[in-house]
Formats: sequence, C-alpha cells, structure tokens
Amino acid sequence: MTTAVRDERAAELRGFRNVQRLAYECAEAVAARLEPGVTEREAARMQREWLRERGVRDWFHLPFAWFGDRTAFVNFRVPLQFFPTNRRLEPGMPFILDMAPVHEGFTADIGYSGSLGVNPVQDKLMDDLRAHRELILGEVRERRSLREIYQDVDRLMVRQGYANRHRAYPFGVIAHKVDRVRERRWSPKVFGFGTESLKGLAADALHGHREGWSPLWSPYRFSDHPPQPGLWAVEPHLGFRGTGAKFEEILVVTDSKDPEQSAFWLDDDLPHVRRWAEGE
Repeated sequence: MTTAVRDERAAELRGFRNVQRLAYECAEAVAARLEPGVTEREAARMQREWLRERGVRDWFHLPFAWFGDRTAFVNFRVPLQFFPTNRRLEPGMPFILDMAPVHEGFTADIGYSGSLGVNPVQDKLMDDLRAHRELILGEVRERRSLREIYQDVDRLMVRQGYANRHRAYPFGVIAHKVDRVRERRWSPKVFGFGTESLKGLAADALHGHREGWSPLWSPYRFSDHPPQPGLWAVEPHLGFRGTGAKFEEILVVTDSKDPEQSAFWLDDDLPHVRRWAEGE
C-alpha cells in the first residue's frame, strides 16, 4: 500500500470516526436531558435538533427512541412500529436512542442504551453485550461467513438466557454496510431514510448480487459469504422479559492478511466500551 493510499484511507476513517463520535455525543447529551413524562417523539426531536445545530443536514435514517418494553420490540410486527410514539418515560424505565446522521459526506449509525434511574436488568444486558462485541470481531478476523457469525451470536444469546431482538429488524439484520454519501443541501426522506443513503445501499446490493455478497448481514442464505471489505454498522440487540439493550458502531473490514488489520472496531472510545473498562 502506497503512502498516498494509506493517507487517504486514514483520512476517510477519521471522517467516519468523527461523525460516529458526534452521534454518541448527541446520545449522551439527550440522555442527560430525559425526565419523567418525555415522549419518544420528543426524544427523537431532541436528537434531530442537537445534530442540526452542529451542521447535520442529511441522514441515513432519522433518529429513533424506544422506551420501556419497546426497547425489546415487544409485539413488533410491522416496520411502522419502529417509529417514535407518544410512549412516556417513567422512573426506572429503559430507553434506547438510535440515530444515523450524515455529516460532511460521512455516515454513522449508532445505538445508545440507558435508563431513567437504576434498571438492574438493562445493566446486566449491557454487561453481557461485551462478549458479543468480542465474538463478532474474532470471527470476522477468522473470515467466517456472515451467516455463521450471526448463528454464533444467536447461540451466545441463548446461553446467556436472552432473546435475539435484532431479528425483529427488516430482514433480521444484525448489521449493514455504510459508505460515503454525496452531500446535498436537502435530501428527501423515504419512510425516515435519506434517499442518497438508500441509493448507496441499493448500489451495494446490486454490485454485491453480481459478485455473490450482500450489504445486509442477516441469518439468511444471501449472507452466507465471508465479510466484505468496507465499513459495517453492527448492532447486536438483546432482550429479556420486556427490557432491551444494544450498542451499534462501525466495524472496519479490510483485505489485509494481518489478522489484527483484517478487521477492527473503528473506535474504542465509545460510551459502552468505556463502561466495560470502568467496570474492570
């Protein structure tokens, strides 16, 4: 790899890292402002406003907020149920904030789990997510197929006593590819998703179909291939008796023969990673 290529790659990763950090800063700022009586729609609006004040004009998808048993997608049957509702936050209630801003042409898609006051069940779920982060990275480095890794994540959840809640997402995905997005002053939305980002995902899907890979990481046959080089927004989502928790962050996959360089998390200075380090 030439110096110019290395510099270009480093600059690109820095751009994705910056927008991911911006999104997590937003999640922490909004979480600190949540109080009893706030609705999911208000929490989603708080995320939009915070990011717009910092220059965000486009989205992979608009912000979501889920409170209470909606953090575990209880009885979710259709995609419209994912959108924010008038569910009000109560003391001790778990919440998840999820946002995917585009900033300066770079995309992030993050998930932040918390609770209004103490919630021991969600605390336990968050602690146990650490093993999933380690499992996913290790098996991507082994070049296991995405479908096999998904199945191993499922098995780990069963051993931990939890339910797989990312299976409730469209196509049951645990992750999807993210790419650069052409900046526009205004980008239309389709069911809350930015059209420029959807175009990029569709282009990846078409390109991948021709070459035998998919930009969606699912339990289905179309994900039965080794990890494709690129950036993947990964979101293992655990559920237990009406309480859910997840993280979502970018995993970088390369074609390097060096195992440590073949895959790595884009950033280890994120709220859930700091939480685990402090727990030690």
